[in-house]
Amino acid sequence: MSRVLRNPLPAVGRALGRRRTVMRIAPFVVVLERLVRRISRGRHGVLDVAGLPSMELTVLGRKSGVPRTVSLLYVPDGQDEFLLVGSNWGRPQHPSWSANLVAADHAEIHSRGERFKVRVRRLTGAERDRAWGRAIERWPGYTMEQKMVPERPFRLFELTRI
Repeated sequence: MSRVLRNPLPAVGRALGRRRTVMRIAPFVVVLERLVRRISRGRHGVLDVAGLPSMELTVLGRKSGVPRTVSLLYVPDGQDEFLLVGSNWGRPQHPSWSANLVAADHAEIHSRGERFKVRVRRLTGAERDRAWGRAIERWPGYTMEQKMVPERPFRLFELTRI
């Protein structure tokens, strides 16, 4: 009887994501993520290596109209749906990518070597509350990040594959 070995890194990542000290190294993680994505031609990032779901999101700049690309952790939400949480590592301001998504109705995702278009929908009210529950179940660190900035409810988006 053979045993299937599971990657222990997602559990380690979720545990580390609950620590405030991890938020201090966020700029380093972002730089490392960009480097790994560049080297792998967008197929992998640091979060992928850790067994966590990540993507490159490309959305038009709300003012410039220029495509902007950012690497993000996402929450799988069904087969063709993805939740994005605008936590910005617990900082006081919303992340700029989330302001671009507020103004967009579609975007593009590059994940696991696949590139595809998605429909963008900002979640509010009870629908947002349900999605928030699914997000913190997957990535409990969002709870700690929200406690760091209780005056700024995180923007939540549902991206659906077109």
